[in-house]
Amino acid sequence: MQLKDKVINFLGDSITEGVGVADRKNNRYDNVIKREYGLKAANNYGIGGTRLAHQFYPSENPRFDLCFCGRAYVMDEKADIVVVYGGVNDYIHGDAPIGKMGDKTPATFYGAVYFLMNFLKTTYAGKPVVFMTPAHCNFRTGSDSAISNHPSKKEDAMPLIGYINIIEETAKLFDIPVLNLYNTLGIDPNNPDDKAKYTADGLHFNDEGQAHIAKRLGEFLLAL
Repeated sequence: MQLKDKVINFLGDSITEGVGVADRKNNRYDNVIKREYGLKAANNYGIGGTRLAHQFYPSENPRFDLCFCGRAYVMDEKADIVVVYGGVNDYIHGDAPIGKMGDKTPATFYGAVYFLMNFLKTTYAGKPVVFMTPAHCNFRTGSDSAISNHPSKKEDAMPLIGYINIIEETAKLFDIPVLNLYNTLGIDPNNPDDKAKYTADGLHFNDEGQAHIAKRLGEFLLAL
């Protein structure tokens, strides 16, 4: 896919917002993509703490409850490409139940993924819509191989890979390409060396970590 002079909407959470990046203007992954591939515009819709699914109990910071499904309505509908990067906050502290395949509302994680993908494929008909899965993390709740111990979590909560599998499973219904950063980014903060070199805190990538995201995403988009 040709990227030069294209407009891309980047919908995401704190990683897309640039938390942990010293120089967001130059080193945040969307701005790297814009510079390296000659985009006309990179529209950043990243808000820290946000989830794909609705939050049942309000968060301490109301901004965290601006879920992806609601914010998708305010993006630039004239954009040429949409990139969605999220799900890690659903894993860490989202209180929506997992639900099941066939759910179609943002009240469950399954439903939120379906709702968002369906909305974007309809709104940007004929244009590429791409999802990126969460990468490995080791944040306040510990290793991503375990279920988050945050008090908001429901009984059906899963390790991070479970949320990734739902994104990939649902994407097949809509023929949406998925860049699996969990498998391909090559950074695992559960390794202390990777955590120190590429992240600010085991979740948010620093400038060097964001460069890796930009490289993987750029290569993925060009190959579509």
